[in-house]
Amino acid sequence: MAEGREVQWVEVTEGQVGQRVDNFLMTRVKGAPRALIYRIVRKGEVRVNKKRVKADTRLALGDVVRIPPLKLAPREAVREVSDSLRNLLAGSVLLEGRDWLVLNKPSGLAVHGGSGVKIGLIEALRQVREDLDFLELVHRLDRDTSGCLLLAKSRPALLSLNDALKRHQMSKQYLALVAGRWPARRDFVSARLDRFDAGNGERRVRVDSAGKVARTRFGVREAFARATLIEAEPITGRTHQIRVHAAHAGHPLLGDDKYGTREGGRIAAQLGLSRLFLHAASLTFPEPTSGKPVKIRAPLGDTLDGVLARARDAR
Repeated sequence: MAEGREVQWVEVTEGQVGQRVDNFLMTRVKGAPRALIYRIVRKGEVRVNKKRVKADTRLALGDVVRIPPLKLAPREAVREVSDSLRNLLAGSVLLEGRDWLVLNKPSGLAVHGGSGVKIGLIEALRQVREDLDFLELVHRLDRDTSGCLLLAKSRPALLSLNDALKRHQMSKQYLALVAGRWPARRDFVSARLDRFDAGNGERRVRVDSAGKVARTRFGVREAFARATLIEAEPITGRTHQIRVHAAHAGHPLLGDDKYGTREGGRIAAQLGLSRLFLHAASLTFPEPTSGKPVKIRAPLGDTLDGVLARARDAR
């Protein structure tokens, strides 16, 4: 973990133009939790060109940012990246371009720290990739979901990829194992989704006519005795969209501890499945500089391949 013991004055370079102050600080102060970043900005300890700023202030070329000395208490410090996590991330890179990279995100690793998570993928990767001045998520995956995760290594690339996402020029295909026989004719689910507080600070999602528009395409990949391997393509990008839409259709994802059923739990146990079976199998996006399409696939891995093998044997 990096701690600053003296005031730092950092000049904004071309690759950092337009970046928010809080994100800029997260890349500069390794190991600092986001809550601490917000606190020092709010107290005026962070200055841009000697003036107080807000966390969402955008930086311009040549701006000089004052970063105060920080001594992190053990309870608030972001955990150092362990050797095992460092090796896991290094081995998870599927493809890397000049200003972007795609990881095969492991299941169980949150993309962001916070809410009891001492270190997330982005914080860990910033420690591992000290050669990068800029590293931001283009999109997110649930903690328990594995597969293709796209990150930008420059501000222009982030803006370009975010624009492609908004214009539906980026496509993501997922593989999921669901309970029961998914009907081949059920190739589309459109149901509005609403986030709500489920208690204990946990946020969940439910189908609600007052919620936000959400659409998902589905297709059957392989049918088993008590489960179906399906393809899912989210047309919109709502939280837990595939999981809630599948449950709404009567076929919850196996291994889903939020939206699953007891019957789904029994099927998962019989197949030896101990995690959510949801995997971002492929990602297609326009390369930020050339605009040429880039398509990347992420292998399922031994754990999920083993579950499918047992499902085939049970037919």
